[in-house]
Amino acid sequence: MNILVLCTGNSARSILLEHILNHHGAGRVTAYSAGSQPAGEVHPQSLKLLDAHGYDTSAARSKSWDEFAAEDAPEMDVVITVCGSAAEETCPIWPGAPVRAHWGVEDPAAATAADQPKAFADAYDTLRRRAEAFLSLPLDTLSEDRAGLQNALNQIGKLP
Repeated sequence: MNILVLCTGNSARSILLEHILNHHGAGRVTAYSAGSQPAGEVHPQSLKLLDAHGYDTSAARSKSWDEFAAEDAPEMDVVITVCGSAAEETCPIWPGAPVRAHWGVEDPAAATAADQPKAFADAYDTLRRRAEAFLSLPLDTLSEDRAGLQNALNQIGKLP
């Protein structure tokens, strides 16, 4: 199952969820992340946090969602927005018409420099809980049940 995680800047929340899903998904899912207006670099606090949790961040980069709307891009099964502004933007038409969900999380990069470590840790914890809930689902069955998958994604997006 291919998952695209979207946010505006693709430097914090979407990067975190991409890495969490890929690491804990153990090959069951392949997650990508992108932004509508990419920052051009991954937020240093994202890299610091992921590195502290043992994630491989060597390929982490901030990228445009245009890469995933291209003809040769992988076909997405699910598109998850993690910030309010990306959820409200008009997204490109994704090949295959993936299921869409919103898992909004406060922007940790908007916190003051002194508060960023806690803000990033809180965002990570919320996204990790949601990813674990998603990965605990019978994904093979749900991949054939769009309505069930949509319902499950919507419920998970309400988790604190």
